[in-house]
Amino acid sequence: MPTVHLTLLSKPGCHLCDDAREVVSSVRETLALRGIDTELRELNILEDPALARRHSEEIPVVQINGRRHAIWRVDAGKLERAIERAATRPTFGVRKRP
Repeated sequence: MPTVHLTLLSKPGCHLCDDAREVVSSVRETLALRGIDTELRELNILEDPALARRHSEEIPVVQINGRRHAIWRVDAGKLERAIERAATRPTFGVRKRP
C-alpha cells in the first residue's frame, strides 16, 4: 500500500489549527496500527506569501495527496475514511503543490 501524503496548512496561535493537529495525529496513529502509512507535512502560511493570500481565511486546511480534504474543522471519521480510500488508489496524478 502506498504512503498517503497529508498536508496541514496552519499558522501560530490558531486554536482551530491546534484542534486539527490533534485530530490528524490521532487518526494517523489509528491507521498506522492497521498498516496504513501516512506522511505529514505542516506548513505555516505566514512563511509563504502565496499560501497566506490563498488561505488566510481558510485555516486550518488538511490536504490528502495534494487535494483539499477539510477546512476549519476536521472530522476524525471522515479523515480516516478518506485516507483509507487514498491508500487503496494508485498515486498517479498526485498534486504536488500545497
